[in-house]
Amino acid sequence: MVKVICVRFRTAGKVYYFDPLSFEIKRGDHVIVETARGIEFGTVVSGVREVEDGEVVAPLKPVLRIATEKDKEQEKTNRQKEKEAFKVCLEKIRKHELDMKLIDAEYTFDNSKILFYFTADGRIDFRELVKDLAAVFKTRIELRQIGVRDETKIIGGYGICGRPLCCHSYLSDFAPVSIRMAKEQNLSLNPTKISGVCGRLMCCLKNEEETYEELNRNLPGLGDTVTMQDGTEGEVSSVNVLRQLVKVLVEVNDEKELREYKADEIVSTRKKNKGKKKESAEEAREMQELEKLERMDKSERDEKDERPTRKGGQNKGNRPDRKQNNGGQNNGSQNNGGQNNGSQHRNNGANQNGQNGKNAQGEKPAGEEGKSQNQGRRRNHGHRGNRPKKAEGNKQE
Repeated sequence: MVKVICVRFRTAGKVYYFDPLSFEIKRGDHVIVETARGIEFGTVVSGVREVEDGEVVAPLKPVLRIATEKDKEQEKTNRQKEKEAFKVCLEKIRKHELDMKLIDAEYTFDNSKILFYFTADGRIDFRELVKDLAAVFKTRIELRQIGVRDETKIIGGYGICGRPLCCHSYLSDFAPVSIRMAKEQNLSLNPTKISGVCGRLMCCLKNEEETYEELNRNLPGLGDTVTMQDGTEGEVSSVNVLRQLVKVLVEVNDEKELREYKADEIVSTRKKNKGKKKESAEEAREMQELEKLERMDKSERDEKDERPTRKGGQNKGNRPDRKQNNGGQNNGSQNNGGQNNGSQHRNNGANQNGQNGKNAQGEKPAGEEGKSQNQGRRRNHGHRGNRPKKAEGNKQE
């Protein structure tokens, strides 16, 4: 068994394991830890506890110290500097007329690097932008392309339920969501009703999926012929999944009558011979839209899963570290803790032909400024710390 604490770096971000050493650390404390990205400020979400050796891959990085008042002031200062960096980057994007939407700016605690998160429809050649930003901030610059789910997770907002978005408040990972889940829960297949603020299928469709699967196993389908304990036979007209009730259309004295039974009163079920159901033009259009959303989600997950596994003590069961936004495509420099899918670390416009994919113009996007190619490669595949092992079955942070 190994003693660890769980640390999170952003609201609803991924959780990482660190060695508490001899510090007395409790939940809610702020700590300073060393990660592949440098020295960082994190919040303890779980006090000292023991986990199996197999859940942690060596080396387990130690806590440097419990955050002091000076450290907390430094963190506040960084948050203010991020706002200024965001404004400067926006101006530079307009100057270079790049078709990209800036989402967020983030300083590492020790100010050794600034990360800019953006969305775009395709690859962006931002080499000149990186040079301009490096000249202004005099530090390492990284631009990272993310997906629409990650954009919403960072910005936040309110869902149609009136509550803060799940992804922004507590979800650390994005679970795969499919149209089948909406069908299982007998929801409307209208895209506007089951899509979230991000325009993709709502994450909360996953929340009750297992419950509905279990309850639906006990119920017949609409149109099925059922036989009840009292010998009555009829056709299923409707079902109430949560109450486990079935309405059956039975024939009594040559008249049709609708009766309600409990699911456990059904003795036998004869499935309806289902032919190909005719869909209206509106239903067909809605289904096409939903299938398109599902394909886009799957495409983003596949791109993320294709990234090489990071080195440096990551936990066995988790996906890429918190630097990588789930579903997002990192299209920029590769640095401590970040493996950018599709574009490789570049410095001062040096060519790296044969590395990761080219951008839309056929060139590889620029990465960090002022570091050699070899330095960039050595830093690839790093990550912040060990992550708790998660069960199979959605990474921001």
